[in-house]
Amino acid sequence: MNALASEVMSAPQSLHRGEIELPFVPYQEGLLFQHLQVNTDAGLWVIRVRFEPGVTIQKHRHTGEVFAFTLSGSWRYLEYPDINVAGSYLFEPAGAIHTLHVPATNREITDVWFAIRGANLNLDANGNVEAVIDAATVLGIYRGQCKALGLAPPRVIGC
Repeated sequence: MNALASEVMSAPQSLHRGEIELPFVPYQEGLLFQHLQVNTDAGLWVIRVRFEPGVTIQKHRHTGEVFAFTLSGSWRYLEYPDINVAGSYLFEPAGAIHTLHVPATNREITDVWFAIRGANLNLDANGNVEAVIDAATVLGIYRGQCKALGLAPPRVIGC
């Protein structure tokens, strides 16, 4: 075996999960999510979310960066004019505050992939933190929803 072949054989292998292996489960009314990857030590969580038309997510602040890619549908933050449509990429710096909204006029499910570092701090009407949602919290919610639906324990990458 040559040096390159030996190096390839000893390198870490990529990990794959098919869509069917990580089911979409309810998070709130009108929203299903799939937890793809987690690293609680690094505070990283990667999710895919399917929003029905008219869904609004509570105003929140991020403690770390967020990376988002829209696969279908459209959505926006109520505080900003930009509209994310299929093919849109969005970067959010740490500290960003916003309210995610999917227009009720959408004719299809809005499907978005998010990679999130740190936590979401859910805010009340006065800007006070009501809840903290981080990588471990989301993993617990996902596992709990899978169990409640009678599904096998999900093989989220990183667990």
